[in-house]
Amino acid sequence: MELSGWGRYPRIEGKLSAPRSAEGIAALLRNGPVIARGMGRAYGDAAIGPHAISTRHLTHMIAFDETTGQLVAEAGVTLKDILSAFLPRGWFLSVTPGTQFVSLGGAIASDVHGKNHHSEGSFGTFVDWFDLMGPDGRVTRCSRDENTDLFHWTLGGMGLTGIVLRAAIRLKRVESGWIRQTTIAAPDLDAALDAFERTYSATYSMAWIDCAATGSAMGRSLVMNGEHATLAELPPAKRAKPFAARGHLSPRVPVDFPGFALNPWSIRAFNQLYWTKGRLSAGTALVGWEPFFYPLDAIRDWNRIYGRRGFMQFQCVVPLESRAEGLRAILRAISDSGAGSFLAVLKRFGPQDSRLSFPMEGYTLALDFPVNRRSLDLMPRLDAITADHGGRFYLAKDSRISAQTLRRTDPRWADFAAMRRDSGLAASFASAQSERLDT
Repeated sequence: MELSGWGRYPRIEGKLSAPRSAEGIAALLRNGPVIARGMGRAYGDAAIGPHAISTRHLTHMIAFDETTGQLVAEAGVTLKDILSAFLPRGWFLSVTPGTQFVSLGGAIASDVHGKNHHSEGSFGTFVDWFDLMGPDGRVTRCSRDENTDLFHWTLGGMGLTGIVLRAAIRLKRVESGWIRQTTIAAPDLDAALDAFERTYSATYSMAWIDCAATGSAMGRSLVMNGEHATLAELPPAKRAKPFAARGHLSPRVPVDFPGFALNPWSIRAFNQLYWTKGRLSAGTALVGWEPFFYPLDAIRDWNRIYGRRGFMQFQCVVPLESRAEGLRAILRAISDSGAGSFLAVLKRFGPQDSRLSFPMEGYTLALDFPVNRRSLDLMPRLDAITADHGGRFYLAKDSRISAQTLRRTDPRWADFAAMRRDSGLAASFASAQSERLDT
């Protein structure tokens, strides 16, 4: 069948199996290299290959400790499943990416991050252990105290060390499903970066950034900080049902948009409208957890907006010392190219010292571009700017960087590739991405 990631680019012909048990997965490992696939929300080619193994039948929640917040669940359980079961009981995910339609195994393989990396770290910080199936079908318990090397290679290892079967993660206590959100309208990039640094103590922070703005308005942003609202902060009507805060699911995008729908003019108009609306509503308000953490989940099949050819996400991180120079160079290159992204997100990362995980202390910028000649011509320029400023790339979103670019920006992956060859993992676990990047 035809397989792709959420960006629908690239597409390849491959086999997709969906075994119903660990024994069924073990049997498939005898037939050549495989890659695990959860909800298919990796944007590019990280979870596709000649043979992908779906974990969609591994959906049991096994145990929960009300004292510590530790949840033990199978790898196919989604973040949405966890929130549906535990938020009404006063527990929330310690770290969550921008969609709840992600499997537990996928969150571990990508070591996903959220709006609170600067304050609480990445998903792996709250993983106590996981059970990993290796090439011979044997299952190994991995933690910070047991099979430590394999534990750290797997967090952010893009599924290339084995197949996660189940894991123990820690949830955190919350008093409500409401978020106290403060929006700051920053008129340019320097003001946006200053707002992030001034509000560094906020638990959650992110910004929508207008990548179409030029001149003195370049980098203008809506910086949004958030805290879980306490019961005392809720008005009486909300306090009566503190976990009833949800978003509204809109109808799905029914068809692929035509290629001309997203063009420099429509993107510029959208950005102007979004900036104006956000600037006028700046301040503090209570918002539901779904609109705050998962705004795009309200638009089902939103990837179809980019048309049949799909889209690419460019997500990099630039270190703290080159943040202004690097981000300004990226925004200028986008403006000069005539390309644009109607959704661009800027976040502050805190320190992280890990084997493979994407974050480093600095700023991460994520932008979506339709697959067309203009975008494809722009991407190598953005790659070079990122590399020149000491940055690196998020492989869970990547669909096109070269092996040479990866080696230049993130030499950790050369060590990872050597480990996979020496241990025999490379012969058993491979994706289209690992082949492209020679990992």
